[in-house]
Amino acid sequence: MLRSHSYVRDPALLRWILSFIAVAICYLAASPGAFAQAAACQVTYTKSWEGGNGYGANIAILNTGPALTNWTLVFTFQNGERIQNGWPVSFSQPTGSAQVTASSNASWQAIGSGATFNIGFNGTFTTTNSAPSGFTLNGTACTGGGTGNTAPTVSLTSPTSGQIFPAGSAVTLAATASDPGGAVTRVEFRVDGNLVATDTSSPYSFNATGLASGNHTAQATAFDNGSPSLSTATAAVPFTIQGTPTLSITATPSTLSLAGGASGTSSIRLSAAPTSTVPVTITRSGSTAITHSPTSVTLTSSNWNTGVNVTFTAAAGTGTATSTFTAAASGYTSAAITVTRTTSPGGAVFRVDPTGRITKNGTAFPVRCGSWFGLEGRHEPSDDPTNPSGAPMEQYIGNTFWANGGSGTGRTIQQTMTEISGMGINVIRLPVVPQTLNANDPQGRDPYLKNHQSVRVANSRLALEQFIRAADQNNIEVMLDVHSCSNYVGWRKGRLDARPPWVDATRDNYDFTRENYSCAASGNPSTVTTTHPYNQTLWLDNLRTLAGLGTQLGVDNIIGIDIFNEPHDYTWAEWKTLVESAYTAINAVNPNTLLFVQGIGTVAGTQDGTPNTTTQVPHGAAASNPNWGENLFEAGANPINIPKERLVFSPHTYGPSVFVQRMFMDPAQPQCAGLEGDEAGDANCNIVINPTQLAAGWEEHFGYLKQQGYAIVVGEFGGNLDWPQGQASIRDRDRWSHITPGVDAQWQDAFVNYMVSKNIEGCYWSINPESGDTAGWYGHAYDPVSNEAGWGEWRTFDQRKTNLLNRLWGR
Repeated sequence: MLRSHSYVRDPALLRWILSFIAVAICYLAASPGAFAQAAACQVTYTKSWEGGNGYGANIAILNTGPALTNWTLVFTFQNGERIQNGWPVSFSQPTGSAQVTASSNASWQAIGSGATFNIGFNGTFTTTNSAPSGFTLNGTACTGGGTGNTAPTVSLTSPTSGQIFPAGSAVTLAATASDPGGAVTRVEFRVDGNLVATDTSSPYSFNATGLASGNHTAQATAFDNGSPSLSTATAAVPFTIQGTPTLSITATPSTLSLAGGASGTSSIRLSAAPTSTVPVTITRSGSTAITHSPTSVTLTSSNWNTGVNVTFTAAAGTGTATSTFTAAASGYTSAAITVTRTTSPGGAVFRVDPTGRITKNGTAFPVRCGSWFGLEGRHEPSDDPTNPSGAPMEQYIGNTFWANGGSGTGRTIQQTMTEISGMGINVIRLPVVPQTLNANDPQGRDPYLKNHQSVRVANSRLALEQFIRAADQNNIEVMLDVHSCSNYVGWRKGRLDARPPWVDATRDNYDFTRENYSCAASGNPSTVTTTHPYNQTLWLDNLRTLAGLGTQLGVDNIIGIDIFNEPHDYTWAEWKTLVESAYTAINAVNPNTLLFVQGIGTVAGTQDGTPNTTTQVPHGAAASNPNWGENLFEAGANPINIPKERLVFSPHTYGPSVFVQRMFMDPAQPQCAGLEGDEAGDANCNIVINPTQLAAGWEEHFGYLKQQGYAIVVGEFGGNLDWPQGQASIRDRDRWSHITPGVDAQWQDAFVNYMVSKNIEGCYWSINPESGDTAGWYGHAYDPVSNEAGWGEWRTFDQRKTNLLNRLWGR
C-alpha cells in the first residue's frame, strides 16, 4: 500500500543529446607562457543540441603535452553567442565580451598526459550560431582549426500534422532536405518510430501501406556526406488512420445544474470524422424554464472532434426544474443532455487583485492550504492479495478495514474537516485523475477499496462529489488538481500523452515501476502492454467537467482548478498554448473560478515518443536546478495570454527527502560536484542546505513574478522532517545512512522564510500521512521497519509542522 510520491529530477545524461556535430580541431604547440605548466592539446568542439535561440555544446580536451594539474581554456565566440551555464568546471564570460574562460577548480579535474577531459555548456544566440575559435590552453595559442561540418536541414511535407486518412489508405511520406556544407546522402522515413523506408535521391518520398486504424506519427531524418556524417530529424508528425466508426453524437458535459438566471454550455461532437456535413438538431422535453441556443448545429470534417457549444439558460426562479435535450442527426445515435435548475444561490466569485492577492467576492482571501490525496490513485504492492500492482482511487481517511482487529479507528472525513479547519486550513487541494470521474472504473470500487466499511464510498466519482460537499459545509474551499493522465501512470508523467521510459524504471529495491503503462495511443516502447490514451481534447473535457461541479453539486467552494500537475516535459511555448486553451474551456463553464498553473521542467520531449530527441529548457543559473513544476523562468518575458485576475502561478518545490538535488552537495566534497539522487547517495555525499543559494534559485524560477503583480500559491512543498529516517523507504534509509536527520527540516525552514519574506502563499504536501517520501501533517502509525500494519492509521498533528505552517500563515 506504499504510495511513492518521489518527484525525481531530470537525469543529467539527458543533456548529452546527439543532434548535429560541428568540429573544430586545433593544435597547440608547447611553448613557455605565463603558466608554470606548458600545454599541447587537441580540442574537439561538438554541438549537442539546438532549439529556438538556445543550444548546448561539449568540448573534449585531449592533452598531448605533460600532465596539467591546473588549467585554463580560453576561446572566442564568432556571432554574439552567450554562455548560460557550464559544467563541470568554472565558466565565465564578461558582459559585452566574446571571450569565454573555462578553468579547472578541483584536483579531480587534472588532465594527465595523453588523457581527454570533457566539459560542456549551454548558451544562447541571436541569428547565427557558429563554432568558436581561438582556443588556447594555459596561454598557448591554437594553430589550425575551422568550423567543420554542418548538419543538413530537413522538412516533412507529407503527411501534415493531424491529417486523417480513410481506412486502408496508403500514406505518402515526403520530405525536402538540403545540406549547406555538402550533400544529402539519404533520407530515412519512420512511422511510429520504426524505420519503414530509405530514399537516396530527391524528391524524397515513400508510400506507407498496411497501417492499422488509429493514431500514428511520421518522421524524416536526413544524413549528409560529412566525416563524421551528421543528421537532422524532424519532429514526429501525428496523423490518423480511420477505422470503421460507430456513428454517434456525444455531448460534454451530459448533465448541467444551473442556478436561476445562470447559463452553462455543452459541447456537441461526433464520434468520428464525417464524409459530409452533418446537421444536428437539439430538441427539448420537460420544463420550459430552461432554454437552449442554438437549436441546431452543423458538424463537419473540420469541427467534428472540437465540437460546437450549445448554451442552456435557466430562467430566474428558485424552484427546481429539469429538462432533457436530445441532440439527433440522421444515421447517428443521439445524445441526451439533462439540465436542472437548482435552488442554490449564486456562486462565490474568486479573482486576483492588482497586488497579486486572491479575493473572494471582492475581499482579500488568505490562502491556508494543504493537499489531501487518494482519489488520484495509489500503487498497490505486487503481492497484494486482491489487487496486485493495482491503482485504486480512494480518499485516505485514516480508518482502514484491518485497523483494531477489523473494528476500524472511527475516524471520518467530517472529523478531519473539523480538526484541520480548527488548525487554520481554509483550502484543500484535491488531486484527481481522468479515471476518478468515471463512477464505473473498477479501481474506484470494491473489492479494491481499503477504507473501513463504515466510511467506504461506492465509487470514486461519488467520493469526489461527497468530499466537495463536505468541504463546503465546513467553509473550506477546494482546489481541484488534475494530477495525472492515468491512475496507473501517476506522478511520472510530464505531459498529457506521456510514454515510458519513466524515471523510476531502474530503481533498486523498488516494487513500484510502471513501464507497462502509457498515456499515449502510439509511439510507445515495447514494454507497454496497457494504454490509457489521453490528449488535449480529453483533457479539456475533464476541465469542463471539473469546472461544472460547483453548479452540479449546488456549492460555491471551487476556488480553482490546478489544470495539470508537473508538466515538466513541455517547453514553455507548448505549455503556454495549452494553458490558454484550458482557460477558454473552463471559463465557458465557470467564469467565477481561478486557474492554478504550474511551471515546467528543465528538459522537454523525453516522453513524446522520441526520448533521444529532447530540448533543454531555460531555467536560469545552473547552480539551482528546479523541481518538476517549479520552472517559471520564461513566464515573465513570454506571459500567458489570459486575464491576470484569473491566473495563479503554482510552482512545486521540494527538499532532499523528495529528491537530493545537485545544489545540495557539500562544497567540501569536490568529488560530489554535479551528483544528485541515488548517485550522490552511493558516493556517500553529504548534504548542505544553503538558504542564500536556494533563495536565488526560487527567485529566478518563480519569485520574481510576485513583483510583476501575479498571484503565487506554491502548489506543493513539504517533506519528511526525519529523513532519511522516520517514514523514509528502506532504500533511502540504506543509501543515505551516513546523513544525520534534520536536513529536510533545514530546507523547509529556509523555504518558509523565503515565502514569508515575499508574501507568497502555498499548499502543504500533505495533510494526510500516506505520502511515501514526505509523510504528512498528521502523524502515522506506519513504520517501514517495525509497523507495516500501521499503514493508513493516523496519529496527532506533527507539532513541528504545525509550527512551520503557523509561521507561514502569521498565526
